[in-house]
Amino acid sequence: MSELREHRWSVISERGGEASALVYEEAARLRRQLADEKLSGLCIVTDEAAGRLQTQRESEPTPGQSAPVLSR
Repeated sequence: MSELREHRWSVISERGGEASALVYEEAARLRRQLADEKLSGLCIVTDEAAGRLQTQRESEPTPGQSAPVLSR
């Protein structure tokens, strides 16, 4: 089976994750729909990559908050 037909694709935007577990055709359709709504930062990535981005985003400080101190 082609990876494009597997339910492993996510659509992400400047807001974060928009949808996951899509086949690529569904992800492309959603990306076009969101682009028509003028949403920025749209990308189609694997669910695995989207999960890593979400984890990274959660660890980033919010405005006015200091960054976490990393030990060596």
